[in-house]
Order: sequence, then structure tokens, then C-alpha cells
Amino acid sequence: MSRPRLLVLSFSPISTDARVLKQVQYFVDRYDVTTCGYGPAPAGVRRHLELPAGAANRLDGRLITARAYRAAYWRQPAVRAARALLRGTDVDAVLANDLDALPLALALHPRGGVHADLHEYFPRLHEENEPWRRRIGPYMSWLCRRYLPRAASVSTVSGGLAREYEREFGVPVQVVTNATPFADLAPTPVAQPVRLVHSGACLRSRNIHLMVEAMAPLAGRFTLDLYLTPNHPDYLAELRTRAAALGNVTVHDPVPYPRLVQTLHRHDLGVFVLPPVSFSYAHALPNKVYDFAQARLGVVVGPSPEMVSFIEAAQNGVVTGGFTAADLTATLGQLTPPRVAELKAASHAHARDLSAEAEVAKWGRAVARLVERAA
Repeated sequence: MSRPRLLVLSFSPISTDARVLKQVQYFVDRYDVTTCGYGPAPAGVRRHLELPAGAANRLDGRLITARAYRAAYWRQPAVRAARALLRGTDVDAVLANDLDALPLALALHPRGGVHADLHEYFPRLHEENEPWRRRIGPYMSWLCRRYLPRAASVSTVSGGLAREYEREFGVPVQVVTNATPFADLAPTPVAQPVRLVHSGACLRSRNIHLMVEAMAPLAGRFTLDLYLTPNHPDYLAELRTRAAALGNVTVHDPVPYPRLVQTLHRHDLGVFVLPPVSFSYAHALPNKVYDFAQARLGVVVGPSPEMVSFIEAAQNGVVTGGFTAADLTATLGQLTPPRVAELKAASHAHARDLSAEAEVAKWGRAVARLVERAA
């Protein structure tokens, strides 16, 4: 008998998108999986529909001003390209990643329905930007009000985001964290100087320069390696210039996700201090803290509630008193090599509990319910 058919839809390069790739890797052994997104086909899929690299989702400002939100959504270049590629697609269920994939997924009318996985809280995604908050925020809220209730099930990345979606739009939302697949590693001896590391997107809104500035008074005791994707090239250039002046900070090119944990493993502490400039940032529980744990590193974070809960559960890190460079400097200054070794050992002790296996099974159960409905 033929296996159930699942479409994984994402306006991202799926083969390098850590969260979406975990979905694909879980489902290819269970269903006939079709993927639709940018870049090459992920391993194991039955079919891949590759979006043109030049087709991005850009909203028409005139339609947004007129609040012609339905037309604004369907006229986006990537939505139009995906709709053309998916014409005639017949699947039992769709796993739609992020809000911009949900209306298209519902329009395909899969027999069992659509599961929506929301990686951010979209109505307040860039609320620190006043023009975005005034013009795009209402459009995002409209998408949520119109389409979230039509999804068969919904998940997101943290408890804070789930509670806000439920409060604002009246839909139940399950938490599926960005946990990293289990890595069979052991902690390395603490280096002298202690090696800090941060990996991720080079976005100006993340204020990565604060982590860089925190290193200035710590020369000789700590180094910091940054592995950054060039999202904002001008900001990346600024960070490179400042790092070169400091001497104990190095900015590297990004590492492909399959090699990331092994690269992180050469360090001692993973660091992420994220000022809460938006609701999504305030309630962030990013994949990088799970990457740090699988790399058997201690973890240093700011007082972001979701990340604090992560630290408290595993006792594998420390929390700064605030979100400034001085706060981070003060926290690091109190750490000794024996204490860093204790934090690394705690990540090792909890690595299995913090791995992705239990988390991705939540998607498995949600999609299985859709497949049962289709049958």
C-alpha cells in the first residue's frame, strides 16, 4: 500500500533551516514527503519543488496602505511562485512553516488539514520599528485572525509565544522547542583563556556588538568567536572592524548546520544576551542554547524568561543581571575555570533530556492526526 503523502511548505532554504530540516528528517521515514522551499532538495524526500532564488515575499505598499490584505498576500512573488509549483498537488496533510505559508497551505485543501508551525510571534515581530508596527503589524494580525482558526493544529517555539497566540486569537497552541538532535560528545577541558562562542544571524536588532564590547575588559581571560550569517552585511563589517581592534574577538564565516555542534564543541561557553527590543525577542528560546548544550558547553544568557527557565532546569549556565555589555562583563568576570567545568558537565548530564527527539515527536503526533482524518 502507498504511504500517506505529506507536504512540508516553508519560504526558507529547507536544507539549511534547522527547524524545518528536523521536520523533514523525522517524516521521510514515515510518509512520502514533498518539500517546497528555496535551495536544493533535503535528503530523503520523494519530491522537492524549488522556489526561484529571486522570488521573495515582498508586500505591495499600496495594497497595505489600502488595507487590501488578501490581495497583498496573494500578489507576493514567492507566494505566486509556490502556488504555481504546487498546482495540482494532492496530499493528505500539509505542515506549513510560519505565517506566510499558512494561507497557501489551506488553499491546497489537503484531505486531513494543515498543521501550522509558527517560528515567531508575527503580529509584533518587528515592533521596535515604528513604520513596521504601524503598517505591517495590522496585516500580520489580520492573517492570524483569518487563518489560524482554520488550521487543524498549531505549534510554536516557546511558552510565552504560545500563550500570546492563545490569548489574542483564541487558538490552542502547542510548544515544540528548537531542541537540537542528540550529539554523542563529552566535555572538553576548559581552555586558558576560556573560549566563548556565539553563532547565528547577524541582525542589527540583536545587538551583537554588546557581546563584543563586553570582551574589552576581559582580554587575557576570555576570547569570543562569532560564527555569523551575513543578514546585515554593513553590521557584519562593523563587527569585524571592532573585533580586529580588540584582539580577543574573532568573527568567522558561518558554519553549515550539520557541522555546527562539532565546531561549537571546541569552545567552553556559549553566549547569547538578547535585549528584549520586541515581544518575540523578549520570549525567545532559540535553537542556539540547545546547540550549546549538545556541544557540551556552559551557557551564558541575559535575563530573558524562557532562556532563564532553560538554565534553571539544567543548571548548566549563568544569567546576567541585565542586557548591557557591562552586565555581561560582570557575570563573566566572576566565572573561574572550575566553575566553567561544572557548567559543561551539567550540559553533558542533561544532553539527552535536552535533545530534539522528544520534541519532534510532537509534530509526529499532530501530523498523524491529520493523516487519520484524511483516511
